[in-house]
Amino acid sequence: MNDTTETKIWDNYLGEADRAVLARGRFAQRMGFGARPAIVVIDAQRYMVGERGIRDERYPSSCGEIGWAAVDRIAAILDAGREAGVPVFLTRFALDASGNDIGVYGRKRAFMKERDDWCIDGTMGAELLPEVGPKPGDIVFVKKKPSGFHGTPLLGYLVERNIDTVIVLGGATSNCVRATVFDAASYNYRAIVPADAVFDRLPISHAISLFDMDRQFADVTDAATVIARLQKYSKGDRQ
Repeated sequence: MNDTTETKIWDNYLGEADRAVLARGRFAQRMGFGARPAIVVIDAQRYMVGERGIRDERYPSSCGEIGWAAVDRIAAILDAGREAGVPVFLTRFALDASGNDIGVYGRKRAFMKERDDWCIDGTMGAELLPEVGPKPGDIVFVKKKPSGFHGTPLLGYLVERNIDTVIVLGGATSNCVRATVFDAASYNYRAIVPADAVFDRLPISHAISLFDMDRQFADVTDAATVIARLQKYSKGDRQ
């Protein structure tokens, strides 16, 4: 299902009957890159990874070192994308201190209003990581729901730029990345997800979400493959 490695991160969760279903249904065909890609980085914020190399209890939603490993690859992809002139969009998940804008999510997750280092707007936890940006030319916007499309200007920006491919990075794989990829597919965008440039708190959630995306709505690949493709764009190859 993944054309870049022989071993997929989700392989250990599949049995022979599962593989037979996939083969019979001819799932996970490659869609490939289109002519005009954009990079969408989902919620690469302090509350998502904490401080590098430190188990910091101030950030209860942190993915820790798993997240930081992905952040370094995100930064490398962004460098290649910016060099190629590819549009970069950065989302921030940020809530009002009152909690009035958390919506139904508040029924599944306790609102940590007593912690000013969660994703409360205006606090350090809600800030973008400097390793990611923004850099000149990047577009940043706040979202209140999992998908980077829901209630944001992202679709309009993509339409105006004639984008046909979205490279989705960030976290968490099973939540906001997955929701963004599914919405991208609903709008008929090709979606590319480098498995080592997205991250999650739970390995099983990460693996199965990548499997589901690769099976139906995205090409799951790796950062090195994406960077190599972006370098071709910088040389004028847009086919």
